[in-house]
Amino acid sequence: MHNRTDCCKLVRFMPLSEMPEREAEFLDETFDVVAVNYTDDGLEEYVCYAPLDFDAQAFDTRVAALSLTLPPYKVETLENKNWLTANVIKFAPYEIGSFMVYGIHEAACPKTDKIPVQVYAATAFGSEHQTTRMCLTALSELHARNFAPKRILDMGTGSGILSIAAAKVWKKAPFIIAADIDPESVEVTHSNAITNDVEQNITALLSDGYNNPMVKNNAPYNLILANILLNPLKAMGNDAYNALKDGGYYLISGFIANQLEDVISCHTALGFKLIKVYEEENWRAALLQK
Repeated sequence: MHNRTDCCKLVRFMPLSEMPEREAEFLDETFDVVAVNYTDDGLEEYVCYAPLDFDAQAFDTRVAALSLTLPPYKVETLENKNWLTANVIKFAPYEIGSFMVYGIHEAACPKTDKIPVQVYAATAFGSEHQTTRMCLTALSELHARNFAPKRILDMGTGSGILSIAAAKVWKKAPFIIAADIDPESVEVTHSNAITNDVEQNITALLSDGYNNPMVKNNAPYNLILANILLNPLKAMGNDAYNALKDGGYYLISGFIANQLEDVISCHTALGFKLIKVYEEENWRAALLQK
């Protein structure tokens, strides 16, 4: 885990439907930390953290020289000696399904009869998002049906919360690969797995979709989790189908109500069968089966 103890600049970009690939790569290369928040209408909001000497004019000059198109942005100063802790990881504990989820900033787990899952959200955000809550509900229901997966793939793991929940609800039985394209997410997931005493079950690794050989070599999976976004879900649908064992489940989320028909039709065309749709506010999740 990186230790960042000084103040910083927060560069917040106007939400848009999807950041172009070149622009997203540029932001990742330019800033030490890049987080993506999602508005209730499914737009992406890029929030970047920069040193206090961030030069907006020089930044704009680089953007123009590379012929990039970025949305408008605002710059503010975070006046805090531990800005990462104060501004990124805190969220209220909550119970959902079989689980009690609480942050690393809590002194102890709140009193509960649920399975405790403690996470350091850091820049791998999403631990309290509606999509995460729906996925945790679905995992709880799968467990209640006596489904017992031996191999699980968590594609786009973020903070690793779904991998950790799966390892705990199935009592450390599954072998889980937690893959993400973001190195920070991989680091956070590994740290959270240690915190929850499930590091022996979870292998966190860097992967652009299904391209890491370890992701391919450990297929087929009994369960694949993908709490990402509409376009990556559609792009990776065929890979997910091929990596899933016959009869296995594919839990997807990260899309909103008016995208549901599109994402379901795309996956049923590949051979998936729709089992259930989950709804929370404007967000949706779907449980599919091969």
